[in-house]
Amino acid sequence: MERIAEYQKVSFKEFSRGFSECFPGRDPGEAYAGLKLPRRATAGSAGYDFFLPADVRLAPGEGLKVPTGIRARMAEGWALLLFPRSGLGFKFRLQLDNTVGVVDSDYYKADNEGHIFIKLTNDSREGRTLSLMAGEAFAQGIFLPFGITEDDQADAGRTGGFGSTSGRT
Repeated sequence: MERIAEYQKVSFKEFSRGFSECFPGRDPGEAYAGLKLPRRATAGSAGYDFFLPADVRLAPGEGLKVPTGIRARMAEGWALLLFPRSGLGFKFRLQLDNTVGVVDSDYYKADNEGHIFIKLTNDSREGRTLSLMAGEAFAQGIFLPFGITEDDQADAGRTGGFGSTSGRT
């Protein structure tokens, strides 16, 4: 296996900003102290599990933006794709609001330190409420290589986070 990336925590300042927005009234210090870097469950796992920074309860149809407190430094030519954990998707129709998250290698250098947020929705059609505890795995990330066209001329640099590259020519 080729080793092409490293997970890191974002700074407490960056995490606190995102956490306070998404979990108002909860202590970001306690959540930051409990952050776990993504990891694979087995030697054969393709996905790295991402863990919740706080308890979450989502009724059917409810959604939540989760600040993971994590950033990913990866080699150029690679991207990190984010998905819900298979079991949660199967049991609760847990979905990422953008269907598949794509974290580009240059996102690591974004103004928000490359802080990875994951927005979820419980799309249960059986009326099932999803309850997960802080520290539980809820999403998974898979690193994949990508190619570019022979006539590609992209030369802009990233500054922002979500959607900051759209509309560039």
